[in-house]
Amino acid sequence: MADEDYFALLDRAKSVLPETIENHERFTLPELDILQEGKITVIRNFIDITDKLRRDPLHLLQFLLKELGTPGNIEGRRAVFKAKISPANINDKIQTYTETYVVCSECGLPDTKMVREDRTLILECEACGARRSINVRKAPKFDAPNTLREGDIVEIFISDVGRKGDGVGKYYNYLVICPGTIKGATVHAKITKISARTAFAVVSKEPTTR
Repeated sequence: MADEDYFALLDRAKSVLPETIENHERFTLPELDILQEGKITVIRNFIDITDKLRRDPLHLLQFLLKELGTPGNIEGRRAVFKAKISPANINDKIQTYTETYVVCSECGLPDTKMVREDRTLILECEACGARRSINVRKAPKFDAPNTLREGDIVEIFISDVGRKGDGVGKYYNYLVICPGTIKGATVHAKITKISARTAFAVVSKEPTTR
């Protein structure tokens, strides 16, 4: 009789568990479908991403615009950015958004919702009941004169080649000239000199510092 009571209680407990916990599904996002046209970058399946995250598309868009330092908008199911941005950079920012605004830090599941209590934004997990405040990382100030400094090592996407054959990319609102690079490459560039909004760099094998 005791064994029967135990298994009956176990079945009852399993019946009220969220499906994602019972099946131990691993949360994954759809692969980004990115199109680059000149100086425009398009996430063609942007709404598929926000549907999976269960978040307002405008909330994710505003996060990306601040993090990437570029204007943009939503067109149908696509997000359009007015700059050439590497897919790796976009993917990194979306992962940061997911960890900050979506995934529960206790059970690791995405079954959460955002609620506001007074001035604090709370992430509340519908699966395990955990609650935590959302600590929003401040985006860089792109108009600050010291955003980029000599000696910094940054990752840039070489979007063009100048008249002298030097690779040219952008880091926020800086134009970065990096000799010895080719169009389409993503490199770690060490800043050697800055003049106004133009920075000069050399290819570095060291990890980024910014």
